[in-house]
Amino acid sequence: MFGYGSLIWRVDFPYLERRRATLRGWTRRFWQGSHDHRGTPEAPGRVATLIPEPNAVCVGMAYRVDDAVFAHLDYREKNGYARVALDIELENSVEPVRGVVYVADEHNAAFLGPAPPETIAGHILRSVGPSGRNADYLLELDSALRSLGAEDDHVRDLARRVSKRCARSRCAKRGVSR
Repeated sequence: MFGYGSLIWRVDFPYLERRRATLRGWTRRFWQGSHDHRGTPEAPGRVATLIPEPNAVCVGMAYRVDDAVFAHLDYREKNGYARVALDIELENSVEPVRGVVYVADEHNAAFLGPAPPETIAGHILRSVGPSGRNADYLLELDSALRSLGAEDDHVRDLARRVSKRCARSRCAKRGVSR
């Protein structure tokens, strides 16, 4: 199973093996609405999904898990995500492996789609849900990607914008810090 968002840094399931991995032909974007974790039905947050893009490379984490774990993951990723089988390239492996990836495409009811980066950053700053502040999700993901040595211009740009706006406001006193 390949994780590219909170599944990189918020691992709440047992796994047999964890490795840095890449997915070719897909890019990470904050275009999916979150009604159940980083927002509410009335005010959804924005979380990562994958969008097909030729020549793109998305870095994340691959987990080898028992089939029983998918019941938990299906529930966790229920807000518009579907399981898709894709080839995953594991670090230090010669051949890709077929794995499961949760993707929320534009046909699901929670899909928010593209917007200008400043609009997305403002949306993220305003959103909070049962799993916490949307800004924390973004900043944790940015930190996790940097720890992996991964370049993701979309995430990095949004994290900079959110951090800059937090510095101008009082986000740190409300729990959003950088």
